[in-house]
Amino acid sequence: MSDRMSAEQTLGEETKKPPVIYRRATCRLCGSRHLQLAMALKPTPVADAYMPADRQNKQQPVFPLDLYLCLDCGLAHLPDVIDPQVLYGKYIYETTTSPGLVAHFQKYAERVLQRIGPASEAFVVEIGSNDGTLLKFFQKQGLRVLGIDPAAAIAQKTTASGTETLPSFFSPALAQKIKKERGAADIIIANNVMANIDNLEEFLTGIKDLLAPEGVFIFETGYLVDTMQNMVFDNIYHEHLCYFSVKPLDKFFSKHGMSLIYIDRVPTKGGSIRGTVQWAAGRRKVDSSVKEAIQLEENLGVDRIDAYRTFVGKIDTQKAKLTKLLNDLKKQGKTIAGYGASHSVTTFIYYFDLGEALEFLLDDNPRKYQTLSPGWHIPVYPSQKIYDNKPDYIVILAWRFYEQIVNTHQAFLKQGGHFIIPLPELEVI
Repeated sequence: MSDRMSAEQTLGEETKKPPVIYRRATCRLCGSRHLQLAMALKPTPVADAYMPADRQNKQQPVFPLDLYLCLDCGLAHLPDVIDPQVLYGKYIYETTTSPGLVAHFQKYAERVLQRIGPASEAFVVEIGSNDGTLLKFFQKQGLRVLGIDPAAAIAQKTTASGTETLPSFFSPALAQKIKKERGAADIIIANNVMANIDNLEEFLTGIKDLLAPEGVFIFETGYLVDTMQNMVFDNIYHEHLCYFSVKPLDKFFSKHGMSLIYIDRVPTKGGSIRGTVQWAAGRRKVDSSVKEAIQLEENLGVDRIDAYRTFVGKIDTQKAKLTKLLNDLKKQGKTIAGYGASHSVTTFIYYFDLGEALEFLLDDNPRKYQTLSPGWHIPVYPSQKIYDNKPDYIVILAWRFYEQIVNTHQAFLKQGGHFIIPLPELEVI
């Protein structure tokens, strides 16, 4: 065994005293107890818990990563909940570090302004606003904006840059305070937030407390249909408690006096939906996109357990192909690295059992340089390391960005190196 910690070692003494974690027994949307295991992933550490290089011997606890399906409403979710303070208190991810997201948010803002047509001084609140990238586009149009984000350091930095951001978790109490001090919100936005919330009923109560009578709540979240069709299994990690489809969301909002009126499918995060919600008595008509999405989901059977068995079978087939290839390369004495050091890479490494196969990881985010991967403690280096160490093969763990990575590193191929694309079909370049 190398000097890295194995998956077995992470189940050491520290895991007997994990941060606060509990397993819920009910569906987050409908409260049903009719839940069935849909996919058992390997237990992992917190997905973004990359450690400083000098903490090589620091063991990290692993937590269950089991995906369950509600047999009543069709929601897919993780029942095991880690204390949000552990996940987000020292959160370092910033929107501007993700390829293409700034342009995505600019188009997002333009679309909202066109569709909703808010007044010139409308009040826009974004929950989980991160570095304020989206809010700044509304701000440039003269709208009043306010961000809410629990990552204190990012909130402080964003406020200093001119986009006020409260360093807090969103709650009904905070919603009432904001409304009292600043008025009701005409637009409330939550991008890649709803999937991370355990108590969705409390969250929606806060939205209703803050939303103006003719206001809208707009959310963007990963789409279960895309997750399954595009084989994006590595988007399953502890921060993402829910994997949404439209049908259960439509029922959820309706039950709470609101109406889902638009569904837009967008390509971010391996495939997402953007939903627009108003009060049930709101003046806007329900768009055909809602019914069309529900019909698609029913046709695909994403609310039935058989669809998950097929999904898992496809992932396991690709895992077997990659495992055989890497074993053969190792026997030939080839050196193998991995490209990517994100949240999803942690799930990928654990599920595909790559902890001992990869000598090091490469990434383009400076915050990850000279860190160690969660659990396995694989060292992370800048992509320049490709040319310093000259590995024979690089597995592109950030496989959804393989074209960009391959195009950037043509020199690696010209010097005799090989890229391995593991999904959706195994390919060696």
